[in-house]
Amino acid sequence: MQIHQKFWAGKTALDCPQKVRHFLGAFFMKRKEKFSVAFKLDCIELHQNSYRSIDSIATEKGFNESNLRKWISFYNKYGISGLRPRKNKSYSLKFKLKVLKAIHTEFISQREACVRFDIPAQSTVLNWQRDYEKGGILGLENKPIGRPKIMSDYKRKKRKSDKPLTREEELLLENERLRAENDFLKKLDALTLKKNKQKPSKN
Repeated sequence: MQIHQKFWAGKTALDCPQKVRHFLGAFFMKRKEKFSVAFKLDCIELHQNSYRSIDSIATEKGFNESNLRKWISFYNKYGISGLRPRKNKSYSLKFKLKVLKAIHTEFISQREACVRFDIPAQSTVLNWQRDYEKGGILGLENKPIGRPKIMSDYKRKKRKSDKPLTREEELLLENERLRAENDFLKKLDALTLKKNKQKPSKN
């Protein structure tokens, strides 16, 4: 204990190594703390006007530096409106696919995708990626709130039984998933073809 007291005596937060400063900032930060627009603007101005590093500002204010990087990116693209809190938003399947396609084909990061498509939380995009990896296009569909009113006999039996699925049952489920995915792709192709036909010819 005496050794620790001697080490910390006369030292400030900025005298500590970078990893220690990050730990202290995260340790003292309240869980799920919400920051006001004025607070975010103050931090951004400190970085832009006083040329202070993002790391030093985050350590002084007691939050993770990734927050400030996100605030700066959203402020540069959307202004003050990009710093305001958002209500929970439901995104369409088409929008989710558009975001994931941009990440996959343009090799942009999740944070860059959030800024480009105005998505407040990076965890939202991460969840979409996980859902797509697990269930394909069907995994990205919005889940209905509450218990569904109508269930097939097969699903009722499946929920009542705790036994593992047989190979035949697994194949049936996989076929259902593939059939639904193919139906969706056919509808999407039909809509795209219809829109292209409706476009006026340039000639």
